[in-house]
Amino acid sequence: MTRSLKGKTLFISGGSRGIGLAIALRAAKDGANVAIAAKTDQPHPKLPGTIHTAATAIAAAGGNALPILCDIRDEHQVAAAVARTVDRFGGIDICINNASAIRMTPILETPVQRFDLMHGVNARGSFVVTQAALPHLLASDNPHILSISPPLHMEERWFAPHVAYSLAKFGMSIISLGVAGEYRGTVGVNCLWPRTAIDTAAMTEFGAHVGLGALRSPEIMADAAYLIMTSDARTNTGNFFIDDELLAAHGVTDLSAYGPLGVADVDLTPDFFVPSLRELRSLDLPGESGKPGDHFNQSSPFQVR
Repeated sequence: MTRSLKGKTLFISGGSRGIGLAIALRAAKDGANVAIAAKTDQPHPKLPGTIHTAATAIAAAGGNALPILCDIRDEHQVAAAVARTVDRFGGIDICINNASAIRMTPILETPVQRFDLMHGVNARGSFVVTQAALPHLLASDNPHILSISPPLHMEERWFAPHVAYSLAKFGMSIISLGVAGEYRGTVGVNCLWPRTAIDTAAMTEFGAHVGLGALRSPEIMADAAYLIMTSDARTNTGNFFIDDELLAAHGVTDLSAYGPLGVADVDLTPDFFVPSLRELRSLDLPGESGKPGDHFNQSSPFQVR
């Protein structure tokens, strides 16, 4: 059973652009309240969007927006942002850990300062945001925490090229596992990750250095996130969802609208941390857990037990 997000309040870290903004706009279509907690208050020379342009877009989509200047590495700023959200909207129903710092470099090319930045934003920041939001989530009738982080595949290939970034992203996933176990039956705590690379500003900047092929739009992640946010938090928890599998579990198998016209799914640029579509098909595996989306209504191989 799905539920509308009308009147529900989302607290989204880093939602001024990309996947976070797409999730916010999807929720806004239902008439949700959305607090955008991010660092971009003024236009950035290289990145599109600010918390204010995001708020304007959310309002235009039918939602109520609260733009908040916030560096999630600072627990005091996070506490103040959460307090402002609760004061404005009366509570928090959904927490989205979306903010992320990325540098895809090997160990000898990763300054400790960059290591600290990625861990401060990705792992520590998600911990701080989750911790601050939890008391208010517990007052909601269907509370969810959703982190944009990968499944915990302990394979060398996901660590060797960029160990600092991998550690920071997996840290978000480990936090989700722990909180899911701690609040099982009360708060739905899940992770969501894309099968393919997503057309965001961060990916565009990364692609300028290494070259990228075709990308899917952030809306595929937004539509997948919507299915999680509107599900029953008491039973849907402890999962690592992949966007295409989750959509397939709900009958959405034609994903061409999310990619460039005329580009086959197997030719899309794969994302990190998950097997590519080409790899899955070469192994005759339609999904990571049997048929696509198997683990939405059943136990996932990565699910907390």
